[in-house]
Amino acid sequence: MPELDGSHLSLDDVLAVARRREPVRLSREARDRIAASHAFAADVAASRPIYGRSTGVGANRDLVLPDPDSQALLLLRSHATSSGPLRSAERVRAMLTVRLNQLAADGNGVDPAIVDALVEMTASDDLPPVREGGSIGTADLAALATTALVLAGETGTAQHPVRFGAGDALTFMSSNAAVLGDSVLAIADLTRLATAVPVVAAMGFAAVRGNPEAFSPAVEAASPFPGVAQVCRAMRGLLDDHERPARIQDPFGLRTLPQVHGALVDALDRAASVTLAMAGAPSENPIVSARLGVAHHGGFHAAYLVQALDALVLALAQSAQLSLARVTMLAEPSYTGLHPFLGDGTPAASGMMIVEYSAASALAELRAMATPAGMQVVTLSRGVEEDASFATLAAHQALEAVERYRAVLAAELVTALRCLRMQGRRPARLEQVLAVLDEADGGVVDVEDRDLTNDLLLAEGSVWRLGEVAAGGRGFAGHPAKPRENGVNSGR
Repeated sequence: MPELDGSHLSLDDVLAVARRREPVRLSREARDRIAASHAFAADVAASRPIYGRSTGVGANRDLVLPDPDSQALLLLRSHATSSGPLRSAERVRAMLTVRLNQLAADGNGVDPAIVDALVEMTASDDLPPVREGGSIGTADLAALATTALVLAGETGTAQHPVRFGAGDALTFMSSNAAVLGDSVLAIADLTRLATAVPVVAAMGFAAVRGNPEAFSPAVEAASPFPGVAQVCRAMRGLLDDHERPARIQDPFGLRTLPQVHGALVDALDRAASVTLAMAGAPSENPIVSARLGVAHHGGFHAAYLVQALDALVLALAQSAQLSLARVTMLAEPSYTGLHPFLGDGTPAASGMMIVEYSAASALAELRAMATPAGMQVVTLSRGVEEDASFATLAAHQALEAVERYRAVLAAELVTALRCLRMQGRRPARLEQVLAVLDEADGGVVDVEDRDLTNDLLLAEGSVWRLGEVAAGGRGFAGHPAKPRENGVNSGR
């Protein structure tokens, strides 16, 4: 059971709740901090105006509320306006976990009873009906207002409804928790797939008798980045070191793997770092803290997150391009010593030709998703809110990219495995990987022209397992063994 304290949230903490449906608990220190922040907020609100607590919001910020308590529910009702399909239960649980951790940090002033009710909501899995639309990356207002109305007993089946007072409504909504939850899910899945890439690439490398110099320690000096070193070391651990290379330099699909895929590894690390930092920060506007004081600010603006996610999807598209290049390489007899497209030798046999098309189709969609969400511009609320991060769009694109990236890797896996089997080769350092794949499909190679759809679908599931093999069984917990059915636009 994850224990949230407002400062030590991990990816696996979120996944434990989102995918394994484990309940959460708050640390004693977090509960004490929430109570102290609430008491301080009540005291300071008696002596000075505080945005959203004693005033209106947005362009109404200069309007002093005559009865702030009665305005709280009205604010939640109006801001619960949303559109689109319902989000999956997995994504809603991720959002609730992030929001709980943020509320456990110092600086929000929310009523502790509301936090207790949120803990109870995750334990009972009685989730709010959160819809897709309504956020522009300056706080997930509609998603969190909808959640608040369930906690207040206005909608849903809350067992112990709680009261939202003057300082609770805006405070509860003032968070990008839904975007951050989506980011965690996308980063976790993409990390697992990225871990499998050297395994799949090593199979193609063995099939064409590549030159291992491209992954030598000297390359780590030539490209001094952590991701490059990680890829080089992974490849050195997967390649047999006794076979003579077939050529002095390999195609870019192999030779530049450390530089291109290493950039994705580093982009994943950067995105995870930004996501977890924001998930443990008191980003509510305003900050109301006995330790930090009162500050009206723009910490809700998710520029760091959108830039990290945009860079991640761009790096993903470049990694996928290299994967397609390796598929194309394996279709060429001059590299494999086999028939064109790994066909059966029948004149004009198509072999794996359409597998290459499938990868190219998925890559095209990935490239479209790599269009930076941070380039979006908007002016709202009578001109007083003249910018937004659109991190929501960036996270949506990262989530959508998971299945497309997996489709590209599946195409490469099917092609590389067929090539090795046709050659009758089982490189010693890939034996564990090949055994996993033999278990999945029986280890039989049928090279006659046929419909390869089932091969690709099976490979999509196998890519997940290869990520675990490559990580020594230490992959992220809770990942599915087959394509997800609760994706970005699915209902609960």
